[in-house]
Amino acid sequence: MLGNGLEWFDFLIYGYFSKIIAQVFFPANSGFVSIMLTFATFAVGFVVRPLGGILLGIYADRAGRSRALSLLIVAMAASTLLMGLAPGYARIGLAAPALVVLARVLQGLSAGGQFATASAMLVEYAPPGQKMLYGSFNMCAQAFALLLSSGVSYVLTACLTHAELIAWGWRLPFLFGALAGPLGFYIRHHVAESPEFSTLDQDKDAALPPRTRVTRFFRANGRAVICAIGIIAIGTATNYVWHSYLAVYVERQLHLPLSAALRGAFVSGVLNLFLFPLSGRLADRYGPYRIFYLVTIAWMACVYPLFWFIVTAPSPKRLFIAQIVATVFLAVMSGSHPGVLATLFPVRNRSSGVALAYNIAVTLFGGLAPLTITGLTHLSGSSLTPAYYLMVAGLISLTLVFASRTGTHLDAPDVRDTGQNRHSAANQSL
Repeated sequence: MLGNGLEWFDFLIYGYFSKIIAQVFFPANSGFVSIMLTFATFAVGFVVRPLGGILLGIYADRAGRSRALSLLIVAMAASTLLMGLAPGYARIGLAAPALVVLARVLQGLSAGGQFATASAMLVEYAPPGQKMLYGSFNMCAQAFALLLSSGVSYVLTACLTHAELIAWGWRLPFLFGALAGPLGFYIRHHVAESPEFSTLDQDKDAALPPRTRVTRFFRANGRAVICAIGIIAIGTATNYVWHSYLAVYVERQLHLPLSAALRGAFVSGVLNLFLFPLSGRLADRYGPYRIFYLVTIAWMACVYPLFWFIVTAPSPKRLFIAQIVATVFLAVMSGSHPGVLATLFPVRNRSSGVALAYNIAVTLFGGLAPLTITGLTHLSGSSLTPAYYLMVAGLISLTLVFASRTGTHLDAPDVRDTGQNRHSAANQSL
């Protein structure tokens, strides 16, 4: 949870201060070009995430969850520290944005395996009937990161002048985030391996050639990967639109102060600390499959009216209401994601499978969202572009999950509550 929270703290801080980061590292004659370069660098961290996810997922499936998580926390802390210490363009020229890109690449590689390995460990420690609840704690880490990052950003923007923020203020959150690295490493280094992984016979596939292991993985888990991408797509698109992109949207499209968005984000973080476990508990009781379809369809129906409500008469009050509504939908939608994804794959390939599916979905629908929406908004001139983006993402999610469903799914109690049926569930998808 600590590592996942650090990952999201870094991501959210980058989004909240994207306008200032654009001025410090990507100065240009056009504000649009400058912010596009900033979001392109933001996206770089996601482009490398699938690679990092696969490599670190394989390592976690071979060496163990605890070792992989210890390595990940060090890499994430190092990338966050580099971001906070990098000199600006005015001091070292093109080397400045190059350092930012390097930090994003390192952060993306490490973050690629973070969610998957942490989710696998949480679910493997969970008792029967509570796997979605235990998995939701991984989402609580993201909620805490949202609460902390928005609170820190609000304090900095309220207490410092714009000149002070550009000069040094924006660096403080990154330096603060790097401090969590040593503590996280100490905790993870002393955590015992998960019971399910400890009983796994690792010698069974050790003698097989890598190509054979890859072929066998996709033959057995191909549909589970497609299903997992569908599950994540709408949730990650919603998350990045309402958090990473919102800071720019509020200032450039709604012409409201950043503080208005930060207040709503802080309250959203507080709510999610309670809503994510509730969502996981509901998924354990009623089945994640039913909840996924119901909430996704309802969100697709509500997202356009919600953005129309903001755009027609922009105000901090309307923005706050919309943020709370989006938070409730996102929490119910995403609370069970870690548990669902981990349960789709067998223990032997769990970290690899979750990392592959999760990072593909997050890269395509989350990390590229700010860049895509900014470009489409510039071309179309419509402030409702984020709503269209989310509706398309929802349609893709529904299509992928429906297409991959061929029989038994996770709503069956025996699949949710026992470990013996996971492999068959993975092969048959959600």
